Amino acid sequence: MTEENTQTTPLAERAPEQVAAFLTEQRQAYDELRARGLTLDLTRGKPASAQLDLSDELLSLPRGPRDASGVDTRNYGGLEGLPELREIFGELLGVPAAQLVAGGSSSLVMMREVLTDLWVRGGVTSERPWSAEEKVTFICPVPGYDRHFTLLDWFGIETVTVPMGEDGPDVDAVAEIAAADPSVKGMWLVPTYANPTGDVTSRAVAERLVSMPTAAPDFTIMWDNAYALHHLTDEETESADVIGLAAAAGNPHRPVLFASTSKITYAGAGVAFLGGSPEVVRWYVENLGMGSIGPDKVNQLRHAQLFGSAEGVRAHMRRHRDLIAPKFAEVERVLSERLGGLGVAEWTRPTGGYFVSLDVLDGTASRVVELAREAGVALTPAGSAFPGKRDPRDRNIRIAPTFPDLPAVTEAMEAVATCVRLAAAEKLAD
Repeated sequence: MTEENTQTTPLAERAPEQVAAFLTEQRQAYDELRARGLTLDLTRGKPASAQLDLSDELLSLPRGPRDASGVDTRNYGGLEGLPELREIFGELLGVPAAQLVAGGSSSLVMMREVLTDLWVRGGVTSERPWSAEEKVTFICPVPGYDRHFTLLDWFGIETVTVPMGEDGPDVDAVAEIAAADPSVKGMWLVPTYANPTGDVTSRAVAERLVSMPTAAPDFTIMWDNAYALHHLTDEETESADVIGLAAAAGNPHRPVLFASTSKITYAGAGVAFLGGSPEVVRWYVENLGMGSIGPDKVNQLRHAQLFGSAEGVRAHMRRHRDLIAPKFAEVERVLSERLGGLGVAEWTRPTGGYFVSLDVLDGTASRVVELAREAGVALTPAGSAFPGKRDPRDRNIRIAPTFPDLPAVTEAMEAVATCVRLAAAEKLAD
C-alpha cells in the first residue's frame, strides 16, 4: 500500500497545497482509469447467473401436475395460491398460511394492484376510494427503494420523507406526520436489510408503527419484506411480526406484507406473496378475481417441490450467501483501503440484502456517477434512493455488487473509489 493510501489526515483538514497535490494525483489516477476502457455495471441488484443456477432443478419440475391435496394445478382456480407453498413461506415470513396469498412472479405487481384497489375502491377501513380524496400523501423513509417512489409518482401521490436509521425509520417523525394530516394515507418500508442501507426495523419500531394514532382511518403500511431471507452472515436476522403486532395493537388491517422468490429462485419466473389480516386478504383476493381466474399454480408447485419445507429454503439461501458474501466483503475491503481516513465517504456494512449505501462528500454524488460513467462503470443515478430522484445533499449512491463476478466487483469498486477521491478533491480545492 502506498504512503498516500495510509494517509490518516482527513482531506478537508489538510493544507491547501496538500489538497492541490492530492488533486493532481487523483487526476492522473483517473486518466489511467479511463485509458483502461472498462465496461462494468453496478446499477441494479440482480442475482448473478451462478445464483440462478442454484434453482435449475425447477426446469425438470413439477413431478406430475397435482398438488398435495390432489388438485390439478394445470386448471383454473385457486386465487389464493397453492396451499403447500403458502405453508412453507408462511413459516418463513411469520404469517399464517391462511393470511398469505401466493401469486405471480412479481411482488411489485402486487404492490401496484393494492394501490390501484385502494385508489379505485378504497380499503377495508376506508371511508371512500383514495381517488375521491383531495390529496393523498405517503411517508417515504430515505434512502429508500426507487421503484416505490416511481409507483407513487405514477398515481400522483405526494411524498414526505423521514430519515431511515439502523433500527428503522424515524418513528417519532412518522408518528407526528401521520397523526397531523388525514391526507397521509400510508408509508413504504423495507423492514429487513432495507434497500439500499441494509438497516433492519426493530420490533419496538414496528410495534410503534402499527399502534400509533393516525389521522387517516385507512393508513396503510406497505411492508415490502423483499430481503427477509437474504442473509450475509451466520446470524440470520428475524423480521418483526408486523401482522401479529398490528392485530395485538387493534389495527389489524394497517400492514400489507409483500415478498417474493425473485432473488431466491428465478428472477423472471418466481412466486410473489402478499400477507395481511384475514379481511385484507379477502379484500385483495376479491379484487384480484375481477381480472384473474387463478395464478400459475404449476410454477408454484415446482417451487414447493424444489424446497419441500421452510428448512429447504433456508438451506438454499445459505448457498446464495456463499456466492454473494465475498462480493460484499470485497466492497468493504476496497472502500476501507481507498477511502478510509480521508473523511470523504461513509458507507453501510450490511449483514443481509443486496446493496451497500455509499454517502460521499456533500454535493459530489452526481459528479462521482458522471466520472464513473465516463470511465466505463455504470452506477445507479445519484438521488435514485429519494422521491423524485432529488437527494437534497447530493451525496448518496447505491452500490449493487451481486451481479458481476468477484474480479469485476474489485475492478468496479477500485474505479468508484478513484472517482470519489477525485470528486472530493475537486470540491475541496474550489
